Amino acid sequence: MSEVSVAIDHPAQLGECPVWDSRSGVLFWADIEGKQIHRFDPATGSNESRDTVGRPGSFVLTQDPAILLVAMEHELIWFHWESGQTASFVALEASGNGNRLNDGKTDRTGRYVVGSMFENPNDGRATGSLYSVEADGSFRTIRQHIGVSNGLGFTADRAYFADTHTRTIQSYAYDQASGSFSEEQLFCDYDSMPGLPDGACVDSEGYYWSASVYGWSIIRISPTGEVVDRVQVPVEKPSMPAFGGPDLRTVYITTIGMGGAKPSQAGIDGAVPGSVFSFESGVAGVSEVPFAGAPPAF
Repeated sequence: MSEVSVAIDHPAQLGECPVWDSRSGVLFWADIEGKQIHRFDPATGSNESRDTVGRPGSFVLTQDPAILLVAMEHELIWFHWESGQTASFVALEASGNGNRLNDGKTDRTGRYVVGSMFENPNDGRATGSLYSVEADGSFRTIRQHIGVSNGLGFTADRAYFADTHTRTIQSYAYDQASGSFSEEQLFCDYDSMPGLPDGACVDSEGYYWSASVYGWSIIRISPTGEVVDRVQVPVEKPSMPAFGGPDLRTVYITTIGMGGAKPSQAGIDGAVPGSVFSFESGVAGVSEVPFAGAPPAF
């Protein structure tokens, strides 16, 4: 693997949710507390941003490359990139309940699986839930009493989920046809490792890549739960990895900036917390699946 370097020198308050769009060759990513979504074109080096009316906890691609489906505060919102126009899709929780939506991903058939958390993670409250959203906007609750929903990832027959508060990553048998989670088992326990489990992705070999927030690293975990590699990151709080680039071998890493209740330590060799970093991997990732539902016309 190549050395980790700065890919996007645009420090975020809370960088999250890097998503590579293979159709247009760009990387979308979010600044949750900065209330912005960014689009980075590695071919030109340009990084554009759009303001959002709320905190974009996560988002997924849709069938229209110009439109994202964003988990913002308590609901899912269609977001038209060029105009910044939005349209509500479905509310998953009641407005003003103290929670906000956080980590989310599509499964391999295009369902949007997304979790919530109490808006101040330092309070230690387990008020979050995990939802599975179908193409028509119907949804069901997968699990409740979650501290910080994170670490979602899907293979053809497995699902992964992390609750950052419990320091654990769980693995499930996953039925793509029904979207059902079953046979929960402990996949990785962070008690013996630095940091906490944050965002994640999976590669083409079925291995799981976890961002070790507070742990200065990304770890690669085999399907049997063995940590087989650790990539050091020059800032304390990596938040999520994602595969991108023409061959899906570039790993992009969003990070958390200097603000917040627990400010980040200074980066190594001048690295600025909140920047997006990258490195070249010896294994390819898998393309993100657009949400199965049809977006509206803007």
